[in-house]
Amino acid sequence: MRTTRTTPARPVLMAALVVTTASSLLLTTAPASADPGAPVTREDAHPALDRRPATASEDATRQALATRAPQAPDTGRGYPRTRTLPPDPENPADKSLKLGLTPYHAIAPKLNELQRLGDRVSVEVAGRSAGGHRLYLVTVTAPETARQTRAQDRMRDLIGNAPALAAKDPGLKSAYKAPVFFNSNIHGNEWEGTDAALRLIERLATANDARTEDLLAHSRLYFNITANPDGRIAGTRANANGFDLNRDFVTGSQPETRAMRQIMTDRQPAVMLDLHGYVNGTLIEPTTPPHGENYEYDLFLKNTYANALGMEAAVNGLGYTPEKDGVEPAQIPFRDQEEGWDDWPPIFTPQYAAFHGTVAAHTVEIPLRVNNASYDTLSEAELRRRSAVNVAVAGAAMDATLDHVRTHRTGLIADQIEVFRRGAAGAPQVPVSPETVPGVPGIGPEDVYTTRFPRAHVIPAGTRQRSAPAAARLVDHLLANDVRVTRAAHPLRLGDRTYPKGSYVVDMRQPKRGLANVLLADGRDISADVSVMYDISGWSLGRLWGATVDPVRSGQLPTALLRPVTAATPVAQVAPRGDLRLRLDDPREIAALNSLLRQGVRIRQTTDGSALVPASARAQAVTAARAYDVAFEATDRGGGTPLRHLRIAAAVTPGELFALREMGFEVTPVSTAVLNAGFDWSGTDVLFVSTGLTHGSLTPAARTALDAFLADGGYVGRGTAGAALNSAAGLLPVTAVAGNGDANGVVRVAREGRVTTGFVYAPVWFTGLGDGVRVEQSYATGNPLLSGHWRPRPDGTGGPAAAAGQASVVSGERAVLFGTEPLFRAHPKGQYAQLGRALFGVG
Repeated sequence: MRTTRTTPARPVLMAALVVTTASSLLLTTAPASADPGAPVTREDAHPALDRRPATASEDATRQALATRAPQAPDTGRGYPRTRTLPPDPENPADKSLKLGLTPYHAIAPKLNELQRLGDRVSVEVAGRSAGGHRLYLVTVTAPETARQTRAQDRMRDLIGNAPALAAKDPGLKSAYKAPVFFNSNIHGNEWEGTDAALRLIERLATANDARTEDLLAHSRLYFNITANPDGRIAGTRANANGFDLNRDFVTGSQPETRAMRQIMTDRQPAVMLDLHGYVNGTLIEPTTPPHGENYEYDLFLKNTYANALGMEAAVNGLGYTPEKDGVEPAQIPFRDQEEGWDDWPPIFTPQYAAFHGTVAAHTVEIPLRVNNASYDTLSEAELRRRSAVNVAVAGAAMDATLDHVRTHRTGLIADQIEVFRRGAAGAPQVPVSPETVPGVPGIGPEDVYTTRFPRAHVIPAGTRQRSAPAAARLVDHLLANDVRVTRAAHPLRLGDRTYPKGSYVVDMRQPKRGLANVLLADGRDISADVSVMYDISGWSLGRLWGATVDPVRSGQLPTALLRPVTAATPVAQVAPRGDLRLRLDDPREIAALNSLLRQGVRIRQTTDGSALVPASARAQAVTAARAYDVAFEATDRGGGTPLRHLRIAAAVTPGELFALREMGFEVTPVSTAVLNAGFDWSGTDVLFVSTGLTHGSLTPAARTALDAFLADGGYVGRGTAGAALNSAAGLLPVTAVAGNGDANGVVRVAREGRVTTGFVYAPVWFTGLGDGVRVEQSYATGNPLLSGHWRPRPDGTGGPAAAAGQASVVSGERAVLFGTEPLFRAHPKGQYAQLGRALFGVG
């Protein structure tokens, strides 16, 4: 589930939602209850997931970091496409079993059985999870010959690539099968969507009534059976790397997220449901404001609200009552709440899907809690009763959606075409209003969010580019998200600047302009719009991924000079003679450095932060350049400080652990419990703490051992937990000041004499700097928030004005403290190297 806070609601309020304290992002909250009548809170799964110490295995990290080409859709065959799935070993510890639900090991046999029921069900493996489990995609549709399938593919491509032509094609509107996507179990301990999907597939496989036959003749239904098998088995919200997959769509760091992204890119769903739990009564999107400014929100709201009404009627029509079953009536946040459940960031599945042409997309939160404390404390009989109710509710929502698709197919497809047509034509957005979206109650000025799309975004080549590896990574990420990118075959002038040959240009007159802009643009400061945001409010890849990105506001593009690209131009190169210089501005460069250090190459670091590699290690440098796509330049510099392979003990979040390993560091996860059990510090060079390690909670022996290590070893701390251990251990003489715990976004920071950007999530700054403390970075003066949400607390403290000009990163001889979040959820790639250099500096 998402968890939320609200202020007083719109005229109809169907569930009371509790306000969480401003410090909640720094603290572990108690599990929320879904007992009848209990309020919904910002459950332990959201802030605690980002704040609990990470324990993921190196194997799971390697699985996620492995680069694999997306599986191309099979265009040579019709439907069905049967596939016999090998069984998985039976696992009696699968957490689904206690609930009377389908364990992961039973899914493959069940899918084999469903394929044998007739000629409507096809199964494929869409990828593997971080834990190595197969991700199953099921297609249900009426049988198609290979020729008919090719015709469907051509129509889909016409809609996505030439929408103006698609809009004029009457045959397409009558013949194209509407794609519908059901995504289940993205949060592993929200199980029941999987079982509802399996039941629905079984019914559709054999039903011979006229409505089913009409539906399948005019639709293709895609089911991601369990988006998070690791979590399903373990009973955890996160995958094997500790990631909340429903926060990863902008970043795409995890294999499960990338598999879902590929499904949406290849199948181009017009309608999708993302099945979650647990909110009582059943919560059915659309959402409260603020609404993402890059959507074609008039088309999205029109269709999403209409389908929500049908789902609401179906769920309420099951006949469950608060008195008899503990089930409250369903609710629609757009209608029933004022704020707190927004669709601003595209990190959630339905919001991300909207940028791939989905015009009706919903999170659906089924009602009765069976996870967390409820799983451990309720009787098995009660848990199974609740799960049965939840499966029925999820099934009702899915059935209602299919009824909506069957009766509104042509309108849904027409609106999907219009989304893409506006993007390709550079047409203006249509602000929502009672006139532009008739039939949706309560539309007001607070619902109007639009943007002015630039004519293009340019990722420069040459000296104007801060980091060539960062530019290449960004281009490849855009392409993976189905954003069109071109490259300049000659120097070109755009706006008031001249760009060198090889610069990348993202033309904003393309069908998925909304996705291109939501990834690259700065975003905006929405602090004044609502009192609090549900999750992150700023994420700009153009600002956080380390590459220079220039918006071009107007003018014509010299299309004759631009060539479409399918991959970024490789950066890898090694100077043929002399010693080598490796910049350390990008995580790929840090990873290349760590690779060389592990091989015993003697490397020195210069005063400008670069690494000097001796000519004798040229062969190793060539291998590293190819593996990490980095450049080793010739240099005649001498001197420098010797670097060595670092061994890091880390009490950090899952995103930070993943990022450290992404940079090639050798990391041992630790926590208060690990240290209290006895920890051998002899194999550690640096301790990095951001969560899960409290000095005062250590046993006397563990505290003595830690203090002995810190007397000689290096220390990096982040946030309030890192600062608290610094203070308890008497390292840097500073005072840490916690800002508003709900604040997050892209911030302006001053570093090395220039203003650049960073990321905050519960910002911290440092005052009272004692002797020997250096300011490495400060929040910019004025308002440091570039995009996101950052208000003062009700008492006036903790806001951006209080942080302006204050130190955000400080250092001493053996310690560095961060008040920003350079590794947050493995997202701010351009900030990684700052943390990496800090580790080397104290190590």
